[in-house]
Amino acid sequence: MMDSMSTPNDGVRPRHGSARIAGFRETVFATYSRLAREHGALDLGQGFPDFDPPRFALEALAASAHGSQQYAPLGGVPELTQEVAHDVGGWLGRELDPSQEVLITVGATEGLFAAVQALIDPGDEVVLIEPFYDAYPADVVMAGGVPRYVPLELQDGQWRLDPDRLRAAVSERTRAIVVNTPHNPTGKVFRPDELDLLVAEAERVGAVLISDEVYQRIAFTQHVPLASRPGAWERTLTIASLGKTFSVTGWKIGWVTGPAELVGAVRMAHQWIPFDVASPLQRAGAAMLRHARESNYYDELREAYQVRRDALLEVLQPTPFRALVHDGGYFVVADSSALEYPDDVALCLDLPERVGVGAIPPSAFYSDEHKAMARHLVRFAYCKDVGVLRQAGRRLAALT
Repeated sequence: MMDSMSTPNDGVRPRHGSARIAGFRETVFATYSRLAREHGALDLGQGFPDFDPPRFALEALAASAHGSQQYAPLGGVPELTQEVAHDVGGWLGRELDPSQEVLITVGATEGLFAAVQALIDPGDEVVLIEPFYDAYPADVVMAGGVPRYVPLELQDGQWRLDPDRLRAAVSERTRAIVVNTPHNPTGKVFRPDELDLLVAEAERVGAVLISDEVYQRIAFTQHVPLASRPGAWERTLTIASLGKTFSVTGWKIGWVTGPAELVGAVRMAHQWIPFDVASPLQRAGAAMLRHARESNYYDELREAYQVRRDALLEVLQPTPFRALVHDGGYFVVADSSALEYPDDVALCLDLPERVGVGAIPPSAFYSDEHKAMARHLVRFAYCKDVGVLRQAGRRLAALT
């Protein structure tokens, strides 16, 4: 029985949320996908396929039900770490040690988080290229770091990295530079000279490069891995995953590769985040990577996405949206300035109800200082059935 002198309100109320998360809001993907569902809109916002994975992936998943269902080794199931080492080594032209230079993570998202937690001390600065995947600044803030932003610049419809802006952002306080190629949301594939500039700036101040390359197999111009550039390997962590390549985004199987010293640091953080990753899905992933390597799957994947990209570009032509140059990934950023909306947020809040199409406002991927750069932009995902893309185009044409 409760003591007669006490009440349920006795004591000091707990504080709800740390100072680190005080400025966080719901991720833009959750917000606009929910809005699309509420209006029954075609969701070209959140980037996940609306079609099934390839048959061999589903067969690998079924086969993975047989065998161990217990904890996986900390670094990853050996079958998968060996396949990743083989694939990444082939990209880079070097032999990777699967036990020391590969770490399996809960998707690329956890790989990014663990890498930042492992490398960044409070007060360290991390250079982020805008527009950015929205997890990047959150990861830095949760580690106590300070984001420094370098916006890509639009020149003749193409996204360019300004060397002067980059050099101004990198200082003796810079601990890491985060790169994303092919780039979400712009579709930019970084050129070798741009990658070399990033390596040079990291070398100048002793910084680490964190390269997010989850769209590496969906590039319509040559994708050059950052870690393959001269002087890059010893200071680069590369992050990738199964999700985008095999249309299994819900599996959350990713990996971090790089020199043993850096991967070892990430492993120390990873062990206290999830410890390990679903062992059946890792075994399935190993089988999928083997199948892809021994077949022409990667060529078929790239061709299938090029068909979808071209379909979206075609259906946007009679609409008020002017698509910008796009070389990889599965998003198209378009100029919406022909429409009389005050900004990209107002546009994307209205589209699901007005014409039944969901999209993402790119200002969510900019710092407050640079949000105005996205005022008349919109991001559409084309990882959808071609019929859905054409239907969306007809609906968007109604805005004219």
